[in-house]
Amino acid sequence: MEILGIDVGGTGIKGAPVNTETGQLLAERFRIKTPPGAEPEPMAEVAAQIVHQFDWHGPVGFGFPAAVKHGIVKTAANISPKWIGLNADALFSLATGCPCVVHNDADMAGLAEVRFGAGRGQPGEVLMVTLGTGIGTAIISGGRLVANSELGHIEIRGKEGEAIASDSARQAHHMSWRKYARHLNRYLSRLEALFWPDLFILGGGISKEHEKFVPLLDVEAPIVVAQLLNEAGIVGAALMAAETRPHAGR
Repeated sequence: MEILGIDVGGTGIKGAPVNTETGQLLAERFRIKTPPGAEPEPMAEVAAQIVHQFDWHGPVGFGFPAAVKHGIVKTAANISPKWIGLNADALFSLATGCPCVVHNDADMAGLAEVRFGAGRGQPGEVLMVTLGTGIGTAIISGGRLVANSELGHIEIRGKEGEAIASDSARQAHHMSWRKYARHLNRYLSRLEALFWPDLFILGGGISKEHEKFVPLLDVEAPIVVAQLLNEAGIVGAALMAAETRPHAGR
């Protein structure tokens, strides 16, 4: 099945059609900067531009930077608070003219990595951590997704995890890679103490530079780098849309 996947991020919104049987992108991804303020209507307009770019008329899956339950946005850590309480499924469907399903972005990345990437074949508990504007997390236990974990907001020494260990925090505080690794290790150690995963998968934009900080990390569980890199959110969103709407292929 071919589905259009769209990954909504704090700095960019990108999409591409995906073969949901193989996880392969069927065209080069198309990216537009996230509108200033990340408010609902401008972001929906960007989504419509991406749909138009691919002349798409079928179902669309979205990975979205918030907890989302039954299409309703519940949190807004890195987007406008105007999103809270909105039906994102309905808003994006109206803007694009396509049936849309919206889920948490880190969950979609984790789903893609377990199905097609670094977590494929892992029988135990996988904890995906995406490092970008904030920190996204996905828990996949025995192949099943535990949705909306939002563990980027756990408290570490009086601060939220993403305030010390996200890529934006690294850049804002001009951290060396060694210093950043110390902060990230503290964060991962807290996750490990709470969930005891069998595998950590690190993703997000910073994963492209994994050789600069991953070797400096020291936790008990193995750490691997996301294989799908920045395509994981697109692939996972398309995959979820295919499974949510199996009759609505293109």
